[in-house]
Amino acid sequence: MAERFERHKQPWTPEEIAKLHTLAGKGVALKALAKALTRSEESIKLRAKADGLKIAKLR
Repeated sequence: MAERFERHKQPWTPEEIAKLHTLAGKGVALKALAKALTRSEESIKLRAKADGLKIAKLR
């Protein structure tokens, strides 16, 4: 079952975006990104796609 986050549909802060770019650049996997940013995996995928980031499959 998918984990639910309290921050559903909340806008991304500049700090969160910077952290996403940094962690994605280091090759951090989707699940770990979601946990680190307290966002859903779907939210991470959508933001990464919008910013042109590649997310590691497994690690």
